[in-house]
Amino acid sequence: MSKKQKIDLTPTGQGLNNPFASLNVGGELPPGPADKPAPTQNSEPPKPSKYGRVVLRKEKAHRGGKTVIVIYDFAPNISLKYIESLAGKLKAACGCGGTTKERTIEIQGDQPGRIRTLLEEEGFRVAGVS
Repeated sequence: MSKKQKIDLTPTGQGLNNPFASLNVGGELPPGPADKPAPTQNSEPPKPSKYGRVVLRKEKAHRGGKTVIVIYDFAPNISLKYIESLAGKLKAACGCGGTTKERTIEIQGDQPGRIRTLLEEEGFRVAGVS
């Protein structure tokens, strides 16, 4: 049984076909598009022009006795992406969990006062639980 001959795989080796060998770059690359804004790492979704009113509701039913504050009735011009980022801000500020379901935000715990002040600082008019 004879050994197979090994192919030289080094960059200068002749064993592989270089697909870029026939390209001619010819010095410098052409200039790219001018004045493109640099992407930011914490790019938030754009804020809507009019926030409108949201309503707070306190729920305990079917939750094992735990209290949840539900924020609902967002204006139709507010995007789902913005609602999700707002939920993240509320959860971080309250130090608790929560979720977004369709166009509602559920924040765990009984903290309607803190949620109300945060929403008012964000620019919403808040109705409901006080």
